[in-house]
Amino acid sequence: MLEWYKDKKLGIFFSSAPCVKMRYPLPSMTAMEKKAISKYPFENKKLLNVKLCDYKKKKEYEFSIRENYCWDGASIPRLFWRDIGAKTDPKFLVPSLIHDVLCENHDYIDNDRYFSSCVFDSLLKVSKVNPVKRGLMKHTVDFYQRFCGWNEDEDSNE
Repeated sequence: MLEWYKDKKLGIFFSSAPCVKMRYPLPSMTAMEKKAISKYPFENKKLLNVKLCDYKKKKEYEFSIRENYCWDGASIPRLFWRDIGAKTDPKFLVPSLIHDVLCENHDYIDNDRYFSSCVFDSLLKVSKVNPVKRGLMKHTVDFYQRFCGWNEDEDSNE
């Protein structure tokens, strides 16, 4: 596994360097295909195995992101693009890929919302996103997830 990030709290490892590309509508595509590309303009080009280590809880999580998985990039409202950056900023591609997969599959990390936010923050750090923007993005994403009902202690009620 390729070590992407590691500190005392968490580790992020990939089977290989992520390979993502932007999708473009072609004149020969149907209106439905063009709409899908407009909504999800990014594509993972090869199978990516991911290992996340939560050193504080002594847990490891492993999952795969399928080839051709599409996502929308960083969900930054256009109003904030000048201050934070556009959702299409290359610095945001790998962090948004991993974070979107975790948001769609809470069980991959035992429903730990805050851990997903820390993974997102660490990936932004690797991408050399300014610490102020990174903190703003991490806390905004975490607040939004909480607001949308992704609670850390969902699995503690079992």
